[in-house]
Amino acid sequence: MATDVRRVGFVLLPGTHPGAVMPALSVLLSANRMAEQQCYAAENYTLDEVALQSEDGLGLAATPWHAKIEGLAQLWLVADQLSAVDLLSADLLAQLRAVAASGVLLGGLEAGAAALAQAGLLDQHRCAVHWRMLDEFRERFPQVEATTHLFELKDLLGSSSGGHATTDLFLTMVAQEQGHDLAALVAEDLVVERIRDGSERQRMPLRNRLGSSHPKLTQAVILMESNIEEPLTTDEIARHVCVSRRQLERIFKQYLNSVPSQYYLELRLNRARQMLLQTSKSIIQIGLSCGFSSGPHFSSAYRNCFGVTPREDRNHRRAQQAAEGAGKET
Repeated sequence: MATDVRRVGFVLLPGTHPGAVMPALSVLLSANRMAEQQCYAAENYTLDEVALQSEDGLGLAATPWHAKIEGLAQLWLVADQLSAVDLLSADLLAQLRAVAASGVLLGGLEAGAAALAQAGLLDQHRCAVHWRMLDEFRERFPQVEATTHLFELKDLLGSSSGGHATTDLFLTMVAQEQGHDLAALVAEDLVVERIRDGSERQRMPLRNRLGSSHPKLTQAVILMESNIEEPLTTDEIARHVCVSRRQLERIFKQYLNSVPSQYYLELRLNRARQMLLQTSKSIIQIGLSCGFSSGPHFSSAYRNCFGVTPREDRNHRRAQQAAEGAGKET
């Protein structure tokens, strides 16, 4: 039985690797193949060049964005870095607002959702943001409810945290639009074990990240991750997970080749570095929020771990961003 072809547009923002849109395209192409008819027509657009070519040689056919949305069922903004939205024109943001008012499903893949936030379309709405961009996104767009969910899809607004989560999002849409039977066939075609719900979290189970299934170790690390600002002592952690301090140290040594205090310190420092490079909070604020009692204590521990002070690390990152921005303008 013939079905209406749904046109789905993807606008790749400047500097975006073509691979960012591939999970979505794979689902749509598979849906056509499994249905043995064209259910979807995918159209790729670019703002700055006709053909998209990454440095590693991956290419993607695309046409210049012309802002003509007649007949489009969905429009997705695609980016792999938040900085991609810094140079968006007022005209494009106005076009996105017009798309939203037209009844077209509007969404963002990975950092592409930042373009919608820039246009004010996500105010008071939930938006899935990749965990590595979360702090920066929340600081730039405090009016948006940024989540660590795999994806969000509601009220003609969609967002994906990227990667396999985009596959889950588009499989979910195929199920809604074409039926669960076709979505199941597409999942099988793409060797997807199951279609994950959007509300599932991005981060993999702790035991997978640690390479260990030891329950006491998992409990201990969860406690550490939940108590960054006011760190617990090793004795307190051991008491909470119902083992002796010596047992806890032995478990950390066996599975992580570290002691609890060192692992905890590195956890806090990595969290501090993420905040340092993604937010504009002061260095002392970041140090205090990661459990360091003073600026000198934080700076010393940071240098011992990363080889540079927090200020040097931030200044280097800002210089890099300024150079990248100048390169895009030329």
